[in-house]
Amino acid sequence: MRILYLSQYFPPEVGATQSRAIEMASNLVRLGHTVTVITEMPNHPQGITHPDYRGKLFLREWLEGIEVIRIWVYTSPQKTFATRMLFYLSYAVIATLAGIFSTRAGYDLIYASSPPLFVGGAGMLLSIFKRIPMVFEIRDLWPESAIELGELNNPTAIKLSTLFEESCYHRARKIITVTAGIRRKLVDRGFNAEKIHLIPNGANTKLFTYRDSGRREVRNQLALNSEFLILYAGIFGIAQGLETLVEAAKRLRSEQKIKFLLVGEGPTKPEITDLVHQYQLSNVILHPQVPRSDIPDFFSAADISIIPLRKIELFKGALPSKMFDSWACECPVLLCVDGEAREILEAANGGYYIPPENAEILAAAVAILYHDQSRLSEFGINGRRFTEQHYSREALAMKLTALLQSVTR
Repeated sequence: MRILYLSQYFPPEVGATQSRAIEMASNLVRLGHTVTVITEMPNHPQGITHPDYRGKLFLREWLEGIEVIRIWVYTSPQKTFATRMLFYLSYAVIATLAGIFSTRAGYDLIYASSPPLFVGGAGMLLSIFKRIPMVFEIRDLWPESAIELGELNNPTAIKLSTLFEESCYHRARKIITVTAGIRRKLVDRGFNAEKIHLIPNGANTKLFTYRDSGRREVRNQLALNSEFLILYAGIFGIAQGLETLVEAAKRLRSEQKIKFLLVGEGPTKPEITDLVHQYQLSNVILHPQVPRSDIPDFFSAADISIIPLRKIELFKGALPSKMFDSWACECPVLLCVDGEAREILEAANGGYYIPPENAEILAAAVAILYHDQSRLSEFGINGRRFTEQHYSREALAMKLTALLQSVTR
């Protein structure tokens, strides 16, 4: 198959979306298919274009056998509703033009990954222009998630966004969801269950593996010896509610051997940094974003990985990929997400569940774990085994291939 893959986010940007995109695309290439990705010039999540890509409107390069077409998008470090819309719309418009004028002929299908929802709009237009089917991947329900988080509250904007969302679903030959919860919501809204398929998040179990040398290197770099290290590695966003971690750290400030390491960037990092400084917390380490290839070293260095989301009903259908990345590195998980993710945590026996946005319970749980670490190694081994059996990226890519081939046939 020849696949035109639309994903606004892609490496060298770091994040769950970027990891899923490159893992799926590169595994499709390894299985003998041709993949062209149209993506933005790297800038996410800071909103500042990477120095190597500044001043360019268009760039073609190759990454792990994937043809990557990078396009200019409007960027801004100020994350307002207006700047976000310009950011998303600029990608949709220019990706459509790049798909028409800068890609070869003969693609078998369009694979569009959302959010942002406007990627689906570009996919629809290219599907019509090139007269080939579109497969639409839904990693998060939008505008529903934006409404729940308070980012979208204008009734007219909500109505128009919902109509646009449903147009994308109707145009798609197949819809792929990353959680059973998203699939269930779409079926409950009346969309044809036979066209909606679940291909969840997972981990690259070859890249993400425990590294003893990486553990030593990270701990030496951070001047840590026998400290009990709780790691958060990911985006600093509204959905994560990282204020809860800071509040828990404040309650544990007297436990000098307990450290919280927060790795990444994002729109809420300035607020989190200010809060850490306001509380004068020496037990919180704020670390810049690191390349994807280095993330396994940080999971290896940690005693437990914490995965938080805000206490919102929508997130009961979330399945964070960081859970599988942690497990692949034999790092147990402290999960602050209820619903589907909690069910999988308990099935894997790979860690502990803590109610979301509850700093008091979180702090108490961390203190208990610090004083009794006997089961952490067992949880890490369980998580690695469970991920290999059910959530390896290679197996998921084979499932995706079979689904795409059914569309082209």
